[in-house]
Amino acid sequence: MTASIHPSAIVDEGAEIGDGSRVWHFAHVCGGARIGSGVSLGQNVFVGNKVVIGDRCKIQNNVSLYDNVTLEEGVFCGPSMVFTNVHNPRALVERKNEYRDTLVKRGATLGANCTIVCGATIGQFAFIGAGAVVSRDVPDFALMVGVPARQIGWMSAFGERLDLPMEGNAETQCPHTGDRYRLQGGKLTQEEAAA
Repeated sequence: MTASIHPSAIVDEGAEIGDGSRVWHFAHVCGGARIGSGVSLGQNVFVGNKVVIGDRCKIQNNVSLYDNVTLEEGVFCGPSMVFTNVHNPRALVERKNEYRDTLVKRGATLGANCTIVCGATIGQFAFIGAGAVVSRDVPDFALMVGVPARQIGWMSAFGERLDLPMEGNAETQCPHTGDRYRLQGGKLTQEEAAA
């Protein structure tokens, strides 16, 4: 099995694209990019040289992944969401040596039209609502909305809001998977149900 690349897409020499990945219309993948298997790059997606995309990520239309962005396995990037890589850009000031790393951990969702300001780490299975602007680290499983983004709850790995308080100690179970979630000390952990 190999990657499927639309004839209108540009994939520069040296780019690594895993088996079963799909690169759709008018996408551009730079030569230094590393893309895992089973990834979907939608129409008009740009992937920079210093970008790593894990297996089974879905990058929807009109998303640009600039240098120093890393997506772990199973990240969803909604249509037209935005990454940055320079904190204080100026057209007249060269700042390529000041790129800040952005890490999006396993299973996170970045909603349509949201913005992730460089230097942030988005926790595993976090859920960033459509249009939110994230400028700081986001905890695992956090549900974030607004400008600037603020946490309003917790999300399961299945992708549904959990019945948990924002703080304190509490537990709940996902009705779809049976996984248990434990909130303690401001952190949410998951205990997967036995197979």
